[in-house]
Amino acid sequence: MNSANFATALRARQHLIGYWSLLDSPIAAERLARLGYDYLAFDAQHGLFGYEGMLNNLMATDTKGSTAVGLVRVGANDPAAIGRALDAGATGVIVPLIDNARDAADAVAAVRYPPLGKRSYGPMRSQLRIGPDPADAHEQTVVLAMIETAEGLADVERICATPGLDGVYIGPSDLRLAIGGSTTQDPTVSDAFEAAVTRIREAAAEAGIAAGIHNADGASAAKRLAEGFTFATVACDIVHLQQVATAHLTAARDGQIREPGV
Repeated sequence: MNSANFATALRARQHLIGYWSLLDSPIAAERLARLGYDYLAFDAQHGLFGYEGMLNNLMATDTKGSTAVGLVRVGANDPAAIGRALDAGATGVIVPLIDNARDAADAVAAVRYPPLGKRSYGPMRSQLRIGPDPADAHEQTVVLAMIETAEGLADVERICATPGLDGVYIGPSDLRLAIGGSTTQDPTVSDAFEAAVTRIREAAAEAGIAAGIHNADGASAAKRLAEGFTFATVACDIVHLQQVATAHLTAARDGQIREPGV
């Protein structure tokens, strides 16, 4: 899937499935990009990426046989960070901590060139695959606003109505804390959390934009897509590496042949 096709599918609210990456490993990204995912999301907020790492992982995602485009969760709603991710070749940005419609409008402006926005022109790498004409970049790049704060939830309908916004993305860990959870898995706020998730999904549907959510595993992603979400991310490489390695270690130890009496 190329950037234009991905952007078209996202805006049409088609089902898309992605994978979340925290590790700065272009070799891993190259392999993940060939598995059939529609996108890989590289986390420049909490992940282990510097600029060079982000660039190299985006380049690895573009190799022959890839089914995925590269998205970047930027570190902040900052024009420089957003522009740098897009110049490196990201098909879109996921912008964290969007509290209100003004924040969403600022994120959109940082993604679009004038007169639609304020992005500075200098697509040194991205011009090889997106653009280089501003009109092409506008068509082929997407901006997603994260809803993960109490303020963002309270203003979600206005956020979703922001002109030029392509979608919203739920950060479940922060959202659960924002509605009063004592931990990111606190079961005592599960009903309130699910109500918040439903409100966000329905606000996006009403505005006609995409709605996505972060998930711990594929089964959870399938459940959210069945509920009406239009894209879902499976997370993430560093956690899954630990889980699989632990499972194999446990299997190996449990299968050891022990001498009698040992």
